[in-house]
Amino acid sequence: MGSKNKLKRFRENEIFANVIQPTREEIIEGFPFRGKWSTYFKNDNPIVLELGCGKGEYTVALAERNPNFNYIGIDIKGARFWRGAKTALEKNLTNVAFVRTQIELIDACFAENEVNQIWITFPDPQIKFKRMKHRLTNPDFLKKYQKILTKTGFVHLKTDSEFLHGYTLGLLQEGNHEILYAHHDIYKNLHSPEEAILTKTFYENQFLEQGKAITYIKFRTNY
Repeated sequence: MGSKNKLKRFRENEIFANVIQPTREEIIEGFPFRGKWSTYFKNDNPIVLELGCGKGEYTVALAERNPNFNYIGIDIKGARFWRGAKTALEKNLTNVAFVRTQIELIDACFAENEVNQIWITFPDPQIKFKRMKHRLTNPDFLKKYQKILTKTGFVHLKTDSEFLHGYTLGLLQEGNHEILYAHHDIYKNLHSPEEAILTKTFYENQFLEQGKAITYIKFRTNY
């Protein structure tokens, strides 16, 4: 993407009604919507997050199918989710928002028991050991997810990385977390849940064209 396009998208994000771009300091010192997302959406519908939302394809697609849920895409790269934010506005979707911030600050953006579901779609698996702290299913992140999720809330992990799939399953089993569903190749499994296969991202379609298996885990944390 050219620098001119990036600058144009940054400028548009600043005026999009469905984009929130707080500074790190603003979040740490007291994010105004933490515990008060119902005031932003003007309803008490359940909240679903997409972490590392990229272009926001999943966020927008889920919001279209489920108007009685509120969807929030989170990513530090605003030029990426610009597309999702623009599409949501074009489709008049009032149950969509995007927040530009680091995922490590998620528990400063949402209060305890405020989130119903979390989607993690095709994150960087961070295979090198020294990058383990950046894996979105490492123990520190799982603790953050449990803190903001409702007691019956759960996490979806969808990835083409066999490494991340296996790493996450191992952590969940070792920690006695509740695995609600897991499969190493959901498009070759007749019993895959509909929610896992209805939406395909741009990169997911590329992975499938390359013959890569798409893995999926649905789980609840238990700390």
